[in-house]
Amino acid sequence: MKRLMYVLLFVLLTGAVYAQQAKYVFYFIGDGMGVNQVNGTEMYLAEQEGRIGIKPLLFASFPVAGFATTFSATNSVTDSSAAGTALSTGAKTYNGAIGMDDNKNVLQTVAEKAKKAGKKVGVTTSVSVDHATPAAFYAHQPNRNMYYEIALDLPKANFDFYAGGGFLKPTTTADKKEAPSIFPIIEEAGYTIARGLDEYKAKAADAQKMVLIQKEGADPSSLPYAIDHKDGDLTLAEITESAISFLTKGSNKGFFLMVEGGKIDWACHGNDPATVFEEVIDMDNAVKVAYEFYKKHPKETLIVITADHETGGLGLGTSKYELHLKSLVNQKQSQEQLSKAITDLRKERGNKVSWEEVKALLTNNMGFWKELPLTWEQEKMLRDEYENSFVKNNAVFEESLYAKTEPLAAVARKVMSEIAMVGWTSGNHTAGYVPVYAVGANSELFKGKMDNTEIPKRIAKAGGYK
Repeated sequence: MKRLMYVLLFVLLTGAVYAQQAKYVFYFIGDGMGVNQVNGTEMYLAEQEGRIGIKPLLFASFPVAGFATTFSATNSVTDSSAAGTALSTGAKTYNGAIGMDDNKNVLQTVAEKAKKAGKKVGVTTSVSVDHATPAAFYAHQPNRNMYYEIALDLPKANFDFYAGGGFLKPTTTADKKEAPSIFPIIEEAGYTIARGLDEYKAKAADAQKMVLIQKEGADPSSLPYAIDHKDGDLTLAEITESAISFLTKGSNKGFFLMVEGGKIDWACHGNDPATVFEEVIDMDNAVKVAYEFYKKHPKETLIVITADHETGGLGLGTSKYELHLKSLVNQKQSQEQLSKAITDLRKERGNKVSWEEVKALLTNNMGFWKELPLTWEQEKMLRDEYENSFVKNNAVFEESLYAKTEPLAAVARKVMSEIAMVGWTSGNHTAGYVPVYAVGANSELFKGKMDNTEIPKRIAKAGGYK
């Protein structure tokens, strides 16, 4: 009798553990998204409503919260590939490595474990499919800049769904030699390539495996910034929705889906606060899509949100005990697009641009003078750069990791940060903590302080991946 009771207890406990396993796993990574990027976005939203405080983002409201360290094997400040590898494999590696340890041995990723466990797998991003973070989930290369070789690893992983802006080097190897296009190679491996959402919807039903990228002619490096979004542009929320529909069609044994908000990092490299906050909101919109799925499958779904590192050393408050984040709503486009507008004006006028024309452009796109009064010092910063760039024809473009910026646009961005009282310590990554949020099956595993290598291990435990 006693033995029978033990057997029944074992069966019940086994069933309980099985029931708690996450059949559906969402893994969101906000590239460059430190604690202040999240907090700043919530205060930015509150100030738009005319109050001091926060307007909570959905993911920052999840019941489980923690924070993670991000150092790599070679430096306290990580790059995206080492951090992406830590978040995908649970192992530290050198800056620059993709899915390999510091001895260049191949590491198994949590996505590969999910596939081995019978789950469908998706890897998606708002930047290029061969960029560091998404690559770290499916590729194994010694250098993140080996874009062609990384793309060749995509069909080898045999995942079910990939999506992003496009591919950076579809016909050029790392040693700069011409090579066969990766597109027919991917198609020969059984993938359907859809360019744009309409093409995806037309092809999805018959496709066995899918690669969704932007429409022909769009910039393959990334989706447009959220602040620059136009009708018809592919969004991270649409990618997430498409991934869910594709991964749940046919026999449904569950899925693992990684979604990267990649351009938070890019905007932070450019020290562009309005664009940063809009990118965080954009990722939250993608999380909302996942959360709607979670509400239909609350006992079987796990959503985890984190970041690979902080970028920019974002500070909320400079000199005075004040923040003026509401001023950022007057910025109508990213620094990147403002730079393009200035370049276009320069070309249109044969470099003979008046100060009045520059003022009109900045008033329209940044709200300067009309909505945002400038101090004498701030106007002098802009006027001095105008004189240097257009009168003396000595325009020295500012370069960050992902952009080359008209000097006048760079100064305008600095003035906007000054008005909003947002500070920056760097144009690159920092060693700051990153947040961790979770909701759903086994979400309690993500409480408290942890290292980034713990996150994929805990996801594998939550999903029952071996």
